Amino acid sequence: MALRIEDYAMVGDTESAALVGKNGSIDWCCAPRFDSPALFAALLGTEANGHWQLAPVGEVRRVERRYRQGTAVLETDFETDDGMVRLVDCMPPRDEHLTFVRAVEGVRGRVAMQMRFAPRFDYGRLIPSVGRIDQGVFALAGPDAVCLRAPVDLSYDGATTSATFDVSEGERVPFHLVWYPSHLPCPEPSDPLDLVARAEAWWKEWSGRCQYEGPYRDDVVRSLITLKALTYSPTGATVAALTTSLPEEIGGERNWDYRYCWLRDGAFTLVPLVETGYLDEAVAWRDWLLRAVAGDPGQLQLMYGIGGEHRLAELELPWLSGYEDSRPVRIGNAASEQFQLDIFGEVLAVLHRAVQAGLPERDPSRLPGIDLSAVIDVVERRWREPDEGIWEVRGDPQHFTYSKVSAWTALDRAIKLAEARDHPVPFERWGRVRDEIHADVCANGFDRERNTFVQYYGGSGLDASLLLIPISGFLPPQDPRVLGTIDAIQREICSGPHVYRYSTDEGVDGLAGSEGAFLICSFWMVAALALAGRVEEAERNLEQLRALQNDVGLFSEEYDPTARRQLGNFPQAFSHIGLLHSILTLEEAKKGRVSSDASRKP
Repeated sequence: MALRIEDYAMVGDTESAALVGKNGSIDWCCAPRFDSPALFAALLGTEANGHWQLAPVGEVRRVERRYRQGTAVLETDFETDDGMVRLVDCMPPRDEHLTFVRAVEGVRGRVAMQMRFAPRFDYGRLIPSVGRIDQGVFALAGPDAVCLRAPVDLSYDGATTSATFDVSEGERVPFHLVWYPSHLPCPEPSDPLDLVARAEAWWKEWSGRCQYEGPYRDDVVRSLITLKALTYSPTGATVAALTTSLPEEIGGERNWDYRYCWLRDGAFTLVPLVETGYLDEAVAWRDWLLRAVAGDPGQLQLMYGIGGEHRLAELELPWLSGYEDSRPVRIGNAASEQFQLDIFGEVLAVLHRAVQAGLPERDPSRLPGIDLSAVIDVVERRWREPDEGIWEVRGDPQHFTYSKVSAWTALDRAIKLAEARDHPVPFERWGRVRDEIHADVCANGFDRERNTFVQYYGGSGLDASLLLIPISGFLPPQDPRVLGTIDAIQREICSGPHVYRYSTDEGVDGLAGSEGAFLICSFWMVAALALAGRVEEAERNLEQLRALQNDVGLFSEEYDPTARRQLGNFPQAFSHIGLLHSILTLEEAKKGRVSSDASRKP
């Protein structure tokens, strides 16, 4: 029986990361980057597709886990009839190669332990050759190799290495794994316990820079650590999630690869980074953005690889059975080739926010600037076209209302940027186009009889992205049309505080089946309610949503209110961004500092 998604915790080194289950098994890890092929892929198949487990031999009576305060160092306590052991997991910030340390500590009594180490390269497909090294073993296939060292006897049968050993109170038994290119020699050993101490100190120093001191501070710090762990530090890009193909519906086909950087997600990331004091990370993300989108604005994509790669070809991995039989398992993402009109607005909004925040100017000798006129030329030319929308539907393009709102945002922020930088642009023409788009949305995207904006022109369905209308500054938060939209969304695509993206019964996305409630949308509702002055309601929703975190404070992409379980890729940056944004917005609303302008638009 597969673990539930929420039964996993993440450890990472800001270049890659791994999922560790409550059973002590690492079932997902890609090396050397987030988007590299997995060397442990049991999450999307079986143990035969790669895992690494450390756990007591006998029955486990209780499992309790936590992160060390202010860090991404994970502790898992296993209690048995014979005593208690603690498993410490971390991936130290790397000097050269990806490194993983697992240390078993005796807490009470004497506990028999077992280890099974079965790396399987290329997403669980390649069975490696195994050989011995001093104090350990190595495994190698194709371009990948790993070496495992430990102070216990290791034996291997085929490509699986195992060990049994006892741990008494006060003892520590460390396991040290290093990934390295197979054409290089196995790296020299290091002191694994020293690596754990270094990792803990690094994370504490980083999290200690958080300047937020308001309510829910522990949630804020944990979400910031999660976002940092999902950031590829060499470039500054933040992946949408650690995983690919965790399903939006158990047994369904809505399984996508999220190990890439969406411009939209990154745009929303900037606000909490700036407002909590992480300006270096904000600058790094902005600079990644400028590199990724450099060139012809007509070729702008909605997502890129973590290095800024444009080609993200989608394919299926038939040898993996999928999480709880949810097929297909996909890598790559064909949505990168879609036309999504909102992206232009998201890019200009984040650059405008960077100017507002006073981020240091880019280095013109290293980074190109954004040609506002070229971007707006594309928006002027294409805003009347249908697109695939914010949710990357696989059905027919539509005139999505939020896409048009974002086209308005593009003009609005371009004008503000030009004014701030004293750039000569055709202000009068841009202003006319901005007003034309606004009027078009209000005429064609609004259902007067029901007093609500709709998902797309001519349709009757709703869409959670409409909650961004007041957040973007398109209309004031207490405009009757905004309030009517909030109420309609609560009636039609909500289950308590849980907000669905849209009704899958409409068939607009061209996919079979359904999906869970989207957590980012649920947090947008919190922010929209707070901006509308419904602060107590917003706070009630926030409290219920906070309760959906797993035991170590992580959110996936979606939540199933009926089955009461997390769904979708995990951990999901967008969900943690939503939590941060809703906390910050609610706090400002309670202090009476919110406004109806666009200053908070990510």
